[in-house]
Amino acid sequence: MAPRARAYWQGYLRLSLVSIGVELYAASASAQTTALHQIHKPTGKRVRYEKVAPGVGPVDAADIVKGFEIGDDSYVVLEPDELDEIKLESGRAIELVQFVGRDEIDPRYFEKPYYLAPEGDVSTEGYVVIREALSRANKIGIGRLAMRGRESIVAVTPLGKGLLVETLRYANELRAYEPYFAEISEGESDAEMVALATELIERKTAPFDPKVFKDSYAEALRALVERKREGRAIVTTGEEERRGPGKVIDLIEALKRSVGESAPRQARKARAAASPAAKPAKTPSATKGAAKKRA
Repeated sequence: MAPRARAYWQGYLRLSLVSIGVELYAASASAQTTALHQIHKPTGKRVRYEKVAPGVGPVDAADIVKGFEIGDDSYVVLEPDELDEIKLESGRAIELVQFVGRDEIDPRYFEKPYYLAPEGDVSTEGYVVIREALSRANKIGIGRLAMRGRESIVAVTPLGKGLLVETLRYANELRAYEPYFAEISEGESDAEMVALATELIERKTAPFDPKVFKDSYAEALRALVERKREGRAIVTTGEEERRGPGKVIDLIEALKRSVGESAPRQARKARAAASPAAKPAKTPSATKGAAKKRA
């Protein structure tokens, strides 16, 4: 079994007076997406972006504050300490305050999935009870979760032997759909064409299997990268020292490097600590021998 990732959040799942220790884990792996960086072709250097102000040029991070737009090119400036004051402390509980059928929630509200696991064997029994109760009732629980300074609405639903938590969008985060469909006719369609389309749908109806669907672009991109890599079409940005090693270094190799780098520093410290008066006078023969050795 692969080791479990680090918990995104730890706290309690609360149903009335029942509190169960739980851990939250990200269910999606954004690191698996294919990312491309911008490279300056003539030099092979990575393109970086500077924060600039019009008429000023590059600015220091310490001089940057947040602003809330209230009109065309008009902002209310908010200081960091003012924003810190209104941040919510990360809550220690997901309290289930309402239960609804999954079909009752517009799919547009579902945002991001997380796995909710029991925190140790002590919590497992109560965890399974809530999972089974939700499953039998065919309901999902709605609660609130304060995390990283903000509060989210969450939906808790059974998933296999466990529970899935999905963050939900707030109502004001969705655009109204009516303007986008305003010019679509409401009249009845041709009955024969609808019947044919319905037959096609029935023929292609099957259980959903996400493994059947492949990201064709990502696969083609990886194949292209591999072909170019084998052809040695590789550039080095020259930023290895500044940004750290790009590959995993064996522990013994890292230790040897550390020892090798510290030895010259220790030798310099020893030479600096030595008093000039304590150094023995060099005889002409010794000087001549050292010169020969250097030669």
